[in-house]
Amino acid sequence: MTLKQIYDLAVKMGMKADLRGEVRVKKLLLRAKEKYQKLEEKKKKDFDLEKIVNPYSDSRILIETQKPIKKVLAGIDIAGAELFLADRLDVDLIISHHPLGKALASLDEVMHLQAEVLEGYGVPINIAEGLLQVRISEVSRSVSPANHNRIVDDARYLDVGLMSTHTVCDNLVATFLKWEIEKRKFEYVGEVMDFLKTIPEYQEAIKINAGPRLFSGNEENRCGKIALTEITGGTEGSPKIYEKMAQAGIGTIIAMHLSEKHKEEAEAAHINTIIAGHISSDSIGMNLFLDELEKKGIKVYPCSGLIRVKRFKKK
Repeated sequence: MTLKQIYDLAVKMGMKADLRGEVRVKKLLLRAKEKYQKLEEKKKKDFDLEKIVNPYSDSRILIETQKPIKKVLAGIDIAGAELFLADRLDVDLIISHHPLGKALASLDEVMHLQAEVLEGYGVPINIAEGLLQVRISEVSRSVSPANHNRIVDDARYLDVGLMSTHTVCDNLVATFLKWEIEKRKFEYVGEVMDFLKTIPEYQEAIKINAGPRLFSGNEENRCGKIALTEITGGTEGSPKIYEKMAQAGIGTIIAMHLSEKHKEEAEAAHINTIIAGHISSDSIGMNLFLDELEKKGIKVYPCSGLIRVKRFKKK
C-alpha cells in the first residue's frame, strides 16, 4: 500500500463509524467545499484543502513518502524514543494516534462533532453548540503555544512517512462500544462495568491498574439512557453540559477520561460516569484500523502504550 491509500482508508473508516452518520458527514464536506469556492482568490491559498475530503482536522499526513509501505510503527503517542525505535526497526511509516504538527494545532476544530452527537441523545442543538463553543475556544488557546512541529521536524531525518489518526480511530471505538452496549440492553451500571471488563484491551489495562472505573454513581444504580458522548470529538467538552444531558434523559455516560471538574458536575447532575480508560480505549480504535492494514500484508510494530489486539485471523 502507499501512504495515500492508508490515509484514504483511515478517513473512509472514520467517516463510516462517525456517530453523526456518514450522510451527515458528507454534507459537512460539501459545505466546506462551498465555503472554499466562495473565498476570494488571495484567501484560497491559506485554505486547508484537506477539509474538502477529510472532516477530521486532527487526522493528517504529516510527512509524505512515496515508498511502498511494508512496515509500520504504530503508537498512542510518538516522541523521540519512538523515532529511535522507528530507525532501529527500519519501518516505512510511523502512525501516531494522538495528533502532532498541524493536526495538533487544529485539535479544537473536531470538537464541533460533540454537539451533534449530544443532539442525537436528546440535547437541543442550540444548547449543545452554545456550551461547547466556550470550551472549544479554551482548547484552541491551550494548544496554541505548543511546539506543534517538534516531532515532525525530527522525524524528517529518518526518511519515513508520518501520520496521525486521532478522531478517525476514536470514531471506530465509539461505534464499536455503542453497538456492543446497545444490543445488550443493560439495566444496571454494574452490568456495563462487567461487560467492559470482558473486552481484551480493558482486560490488559486491568493488569496494569488502568482498567475501567466508576467515577460517579453506584454500580447498583439503574443505567437509564447510556450515552457515549465522551469517547470521540477531540477532547473533553463543557463541564456545564451534564445538567442538560440529565434533562435529556441520559443516566450514564461512558468516557475515556474525565477531569475533576467534569466529574463534579456529572455527579451534581446525578449522572453515572464510567471511565473505560484512555489508552486502552485509544488502543481499541487503533486496533480496528491496524487490523485492516495487516489484512493487506503490512507488518505492524505496536509501541507507546498501544495494547495490540487482533480481531481477525490470517488465512
